[in-house]
Amino acid sequence: MKNLYVGNLAFSTTERELRALFETHGAVERVNIVTDKETGRPRGFAFVEMTNAGEADKASAAITGSSLGGRALKVNEAREKAQ
Repeated sequence: MKNLYVGNLAFSTTERELRALFETHGAVERVNIVTDKETGRPRGFAFVEMTNAGEADKASAAITGSSLGGRALKVNEAREKAQ
């Protein structure tokens, strides 16, 4: 299992679009588009959890810089939030 950070998302990006994009590279366990707690609006980034770490690495390399919703995506391995 590997969790990927996906940044520079268009605010109109849907969970379905992200899932479809990543599923071309392997099995997707979960997609979480992060929203603002007060307004409920998307914050422009998401987390995609993939079942296989090797597939996640390939997806990250393939999708980084590709365009979705007119924006170049940034994909990295997700890191724990600093306390």
